[in-house]
Amino acid sequence: MEQNVKERSASRRLAPAGLVFASAGLALFAYFVWRAGPWEIWNNISKIGAGFILILALAGARFGVRALAWTLCFEAPHRLGFVEAFKAYLIGDTVGNIVPLGIVVSEPTKAALVRERVPLVVALSAIAVENLFYMLSVALFIFCGAAALLLSFPLPRSLRLSSEGVLAGVFIFIAFGVVAARRQWRFLSGTLEALAARGVGRRLLASKRDKLVALEERIYGFYARNRARFLPILMLEASFHLLGVLEAYLTLYLITDMPPTLLAAFLFESVNRVITMVFKFIPLRAGIDELGTGQLARVLRFGNTAGVTLAVVRKARMLFWMALGVALLAARGLSLCAVTDEAARAQRAAVEEAGESREQGIRVQKSEV
Repeated sequence: MEQNVKERSASRRLAPAGLVFASAGLALFAYFVWRAGPWEIWNNISKIGAGFILILALAGARFGVRALAWTLCFEAPHRLGFVEAFKAYLIGDTVGNIVPLGIVVSEPTKAALVRERVPLVVALSAIAVENLFYMLSVALFIFCGAAALLLSFPLPRSLRLSSEGVLAGVFIFIAFGVVAARRQWRFLSGTLEALAARGVGRRLLASKRDKLVALEERIYGFYARNRARFLPILMLEASFHLLGVLEAYLTLYLITDMPPTLLAAFLFESVNRVITMVFKFIPLRAGIDELGTGQLARVLRFGNTAGVTLAVVRKARMLFWMALGVALLAARGLSLCAVTDEAARAQRAAVEEAGESREQGIRVQKSEV
């Protein structure tokens, strides 16, 4: 009971910030749509027609490849079927897009929804592993996009400096990730230890350290035991980005009179990845996507209106799949508030489960000795 009160209190503290971000995003969205011309955008959208079905299919396929990559991150004897993984992934993504600051609940939600199929700690470990592969693929994709933009087009000073900053940031991120993986740095338990050394959270460290270490060991252990899966998982993550490029190409082909190129579609999708990663805390990236895509469209000579239209079409297909996610959520008898609370409980239960599993393993080793 006390823990539930704390969770609701934490949610209430986060809610005002989430509402501020959501309101600011909606205001920016309205501003950039108005500046681009609502009627011109509508005329572009009306050209899509039945092609929107194919756009939806490409977006659904992107969910599918990441769900499949997640299933490959489970270790025997545990496994998760593709259909269950797809449903959980879609619902988790929906929650992450709807709930302000939903980034903190989208991944635990997926684990909570499959807890009847696999243990929570196993599901969360698999999600963490899949996300690491995804982040690596995103970093490489963004790096290539920024390099292509710098080499292929004359850019305004602000956009050129931004692209150079992205290149430097991605290089540092990849180098840091490689070192962290090879040395198996313990970020969760290490952060608690650093805070405790400064007099913050010592009781929390005493109660949670061993359990967090156990969860970290599961994640790092995957790399040592499943090297043969690296290439298939990376290929699935690469397919996610390729499908995004195809979606951008198809949308541009349908809404503009200027024939798009694969390079242009690649650049639009790479900018979209940057926006998604940096502004995940804003629901639907409202306003931010329109700003970034519109600016890039001007550089690529498609015009600001075409760029804003591309961003609006992205939101339309997102809303379609989110509606399906909400329907799947309702079919389970859950609400957004309920699934958010369930995600918080899943995180806590998974840490407890990991600690118990580690302690049991230690007892077995001692008995064998």
